[in-house]
Amino acid sequence: MLRFRALAVAAAFATVALTAAPAVSAPADDPSIAAALAAPAPARTAAVPPALLHAMQRDLGLAPQAAADRIAREGRAAAVRSSLSRALGDRWAGAWVDGPQAELVVATTDAAAARTITADGGRATVVRHSLTSLDRAKDALDRAAASAAPDATPVWYVDVRANTVVVRSADDARTAAFLDRSGVDRALVRVERATAAPRPLADLHGGDAYYIDNAARCSIGFPVTQNGQPGFVSAGHCGQPGSNATSSDGSSIGTFQGSTFPGNDWSWVAAGSDWTAQPQVNDYQGGAVTVAGSNEQSVGGSVCRSGSTTGWHCGTVEEQNATVNYQEGSVYGVTRTNVCAEPGDSGGSFISGDQAQGVTSGGSGDCTSGGETYFQPVNPILSTYGLTLATG
Repeated sequence: MLRFRALAVAAAFATVALTAAPAVSAPADDPSIAAALAAPAPARTAAVPPALLHAMQRDLGLAPQAAADRIAREGRAAAVRSSLSRALGDRWAGAWVDGPQAELVVATTDAAAARTITADGGRATVVRHSLTSLDRAKDALDRAAASAAPDATPVWYVDVRANTVVVRSADDARTAAFLDRSGVDRALVRVERATAAPRPLADLHGGDAYYIDNAARCSIGFPVTQNGQPGFVSAGHCGQPGSNATSSDGSSIGTFQGSTFPGNDWSWVAAGSDWTAQPQVNDYQGGAVTVAGSNEQSVGGSVCRSGSTTGWHCGTVEEQNATVNYQEGSVYGVTRTNVCAEPGDSGGSFISGDQAQGVTSGGSGDCTSGGETYFQPVNPILSTYGLTLATG
């Protein structure tokens, strides 16, 4: 078996205008909104890899050129979304991309701001609740679950498209009791039936991966460095500080330096000096996708996952800042996707175009029948451990 010395392997919607209850209004010609809508798109450093285009064609039903065009439009939408969130402040209610053209839809509590966005060529909808108020409601649920995650309530998240906090429930009575205990404003919450319980995606099978203490298998997330030392980030449930990580051929990579699970689901492994932190993700077609940065994808935007069990699969971002309740406890701040995954894919890379998104945490279903998967965003991992993402 070849011995690789690089950490590159394994590594539309209808908008419904609600009754607005704006607390703050802006002038109809607010120049900060116009400036935000004119935010420049991030520059691409390389052509979109063929393997990524192939996976988007297979999983999203897009032709290669349509996939490349969508990636470019989504990059532009991410830049505008970030600028608009600052310009709107407490009038901001989130944004998402819509339809095959990846058109950015902006939600705001301020009708005047919505008119300005529309007048400047954007697309807006007026909603009742700001994103800040929805995030606070979700935070109340997180606090209530801190001591013991409710068995009947596996997931909750802010749904910006519906302007509500969605709480999934397998038992209406127990979920209602949990909501009462949290003190959350029920006007901000919609309860949905839970059809499956997510679980962390780790197992004991082989593949293009890394192994923990010569037993469990997970997938490398993204190569990183810390003060020049190479390493990689992955899922926290894959290993504990001090656990050994080895490659597929049994050669030592290094040891886990930090790991958190539950609460968060992230870790980082420091590698020996004979390893190189390459800015690449395995495309499972004999090549690699080069990572250029870590700009966060929009809700509704495309995202692809690389993992050692099922390889390369794509889908879309469904919600951000979700809380998922595994048997082992709650994990906060994850992103929900409709990308499939299976045990052993844990820790693997989520990427949009050439932008790193996060590491695979867990999910439900599989890549035969379909399912959903959660990832822990990469930027908080980098910040927590003082890591630098390998980019090229």
